[in-house]
Amino acid sequence: MGLDPGIRTGVKVAVVSDTGKVLDTSTVYPHEPKRDWDGSIHTLGRLCATHGVNLIAIGNGTASRETDKLAADLIKKIQQLAPGTHIEKVVVSEAGASVYSASEFASKELPELDVSLRGAVSIARRLQDPLAELVKIEPKAIGVGQYQHDVNQTAMAHALNAVVEDCVNAVGVDLNTASAPLLSRVSGLSGAVASSIVRWRDTNGAFRNRQQLLDVSGLGAKTFEQAAGFLRIRGGDNPLDLSGVHPETYPVVQKMLAAAGRPITELMGKSDVIRSLKPEAFADERFGAITVKDILAELEKPGRDPRPDFKVARFNDGVEDIKDLAEGMVLEGTVSNVAQFGAFVDLGVHQDGLVHVSQLSNKFVNDAREVVKAGDIVKVKVLEVDLARKRISLTMKLDAPGAPRGAAGQGADNSYRPAGRGERHAAPRGAAQPAEGAMAAAFAKLQTKR
Repeated sequence: MGLDPGIRTGVKVAVVSDTGKVLDTSTVYPHEPKRDWDGSIHTLGRLCATHGVNLIAIGNGTASRETDKLAADLIKKIQQLAPGTHIEKVVVSEAGASVYSASEFASKELPELDVSLRGAVSIARRLQDPLAELVKIEPKAIGVGQYQHDVNQTAMAHALNAVVEDCVNAVGVDLNTASAPLLSRVSGLSGAVASSIVRWRDTNGAFRNRQQLLDVSGLGAKTFEQAAGFLRIRGGDNPLDLSGVHPETYPVVQKMLAAAGRPITELMGKSDVIRSLKPEAFADERFGAITVKDILAELEKPGRDPRPDFKVARFNDGVEDIKDLAEGMVLEGTVSNVAQFGAFVDLGVHQDGLVHVSQLSNKFVNDAREVVKAGDIVKVKVLEVDLARKRISLTMKLDAPGAPRGAAGQGADNSYRPAGRGERHAAPRGAAQPAEGAMAAAFAKLQTKR
């Protein structure tokens, strides 16, 4: 179940199946002005019972913490009525959800849904299968990165698309559930060929093996050679189709099976057996020892997910707004963005705080990206809260005694407000790494002249 938080416009609700198909939608009004808390819980509870919901995704926008409390009360109520029922709730980034909602692709994919409800569908799907959902959104709209308006737009688009393509190919794509936008990111597959694959699947049912790809209109031998290794088939005719082993190397695997004297099901995932096989014994003129090593590595962990275990930050109870923050508080948060001058951390108060590069570590740090990356769960201490400018200064040096006094010790501003929609990001004054001695004095003088 995806919940797209809102106050006066209500909380948009969407329930999706395990394959991402929309099952039901609704809108509830637990907050101002209607304040229909009990009615909202009743509606959500009915949807959970009807569709067997076991996971709730909550967008991290306006009214996120209040909606998170609504979900907690819902789970508590369901567990009282049906002991043993297990439902979890997770707050997820809703960056780009509104862009997707109004996009041409969303109009084609969900023509019967109102634009406001499409955001809830996106929030539900991005927790379920983030890669498949986020590829539908232009990379620069996801909200990661700085100075997007100051660089060559064509070069940036090319670089971002290359990163997304690398990511998709590293993870692999489920051939029987992937959407056309996701398939089009696979090496060798154009948008037209991706659409042809989806049409073939709709007409003929699920793919049983990779060789059936050659029956798809517009997909020839060369395209098959490029793309087949990145496409996965679960429960197909050949267990190897679930792995990253390319079909053209299947004969090499057959030699391995003959040498091991075991069927494929007893070889895949069996580290002790696979490590006993010597790559040199199966190398030939076409496939060298390095290729054979890659095949063995894939057989050892077939269809592996390169992502680490999924973790979420645990926000402190009672800390729901910037006004609830106080100097010296130690909180857990999620790194939402990283720039050279520091990292932004989501504390669940609708305003990200900044850990300046000088506050990331007790050691000298030249670039914040050396220490943290987006998505990291970190513990921070509140150094300063500026309610008037909505700025939160944080430190990851938990033994820090108090708020820093700027980059050169001259009172430079060490906080930063993330840009809103349509705004430009600019580095904060004093964002340079602290200097010492004469350099510090020169820097302070320069700032004064400016």
